Amino acid sequence: MAYLEGVDSVSLQDAVVLEPEESRGVMGVASEAVLDELWRGAEAESVGLSRAEFVGALVRVGEKCGYGLGAGVVAGTAEKERFWRGLQGADLALAQACALGREVAWERFVARFKGPLRRAAVAMTRSSGLGEDLADSLYSELYGLKERDGVRASPLASYSGRGSLMGWLRTTLAQRHVDRHRKTGREEPLEDHEPTSESPDVGHPVYEAALEMAVKLVLGGLGAEERFLLSAYFLDGRTLLEIGGLLRVHEATISRRVKRLTGDVTKRLLKELQARGLSKRAAEEALGTDPRDISVNLRNVLQSSGSGTFSEKTGLR
Repeated sequence: MAYLEGVDSVSLQDAVVLEPEESRGVMGVASEAVLDELWRGAEAESVGLSRAEFVGALVRVGEKCGYGLGAGVVAGTAEKERFWRGLQGADLALAQACALGREVAWERFVARFKGPLRRAAVAMTRSSGLGEDLADSLYSELYGLKERDGVRASPLASYSGRGSLMGWLRTTLAQRHVDRHRKTGREEPLEDHEPTSESPDVGHPVYEAALEMAVKLVLGGLGAEERFLLSAYFLDGRTLLEIGGLLRVHEATISRRVKRLTGDVTKRLLKELQARGLSKRAAEEALGTDPRDISVNLRNVLQSSGSGTFSEKTGLR
């Protein structure tokens, strides 16, 4: 459950691209299997991105975000692996490959996003003409028609993978809409354009409310041990080995439980969102929202329930 993050200003020049021998030493020999797993899982090669380039993107994002740890905290191997596993690997690979100008990546990008972006722009501007113009303008910008110091410049290089690429694109589109409106100097509100029959965007308050309620209901309805596992692994940053030690089971068992549980939670969230009026596609995109962008305290939800916390029942602290 990674959720939508805001747009930053990192350019392609800031991207880290490691040589093969450098990428092999990023995390130590013990984690080479993890790097290979992440690279293959992201299907980076299918969009023209080499292993070294993909690992370079992981390093850049991790260092920029401090691997999700507090300021001044040095990330170890386990923390890096956990952070990287939480990224949208396939979306990150696609965005980086597009930023580097790989044609096969752009073909996939167009097939996936050009239509949805145009529909989102029309809904945003409430005008077919203005919306199509806005979407086409963003598409050209993303393609990197501009150059900085002779280097292709695409905003896609700044995508971090911490939320869905579609969510990032919607946020970028909304920012360009506001920027364009300000440049025109018009005094009418943004929403005063010709209305259309498009449904609200996923970022609409109605959808945000549906997501927040779904999260509360699904997570709050989990059993004590399930809530403990999610809280310990995703919020407290405990390793599988540590959790296994607390529950007196092998770490492989914990790994299977966490994987099965997250898959089950995702299915329940999708079902709950669709029950609240979202289409399947909108529900899937809503799950790409960054948890920092919703007003739900996940720790409170997971650790507060009528059935009590798992630690209360077992005496764990």
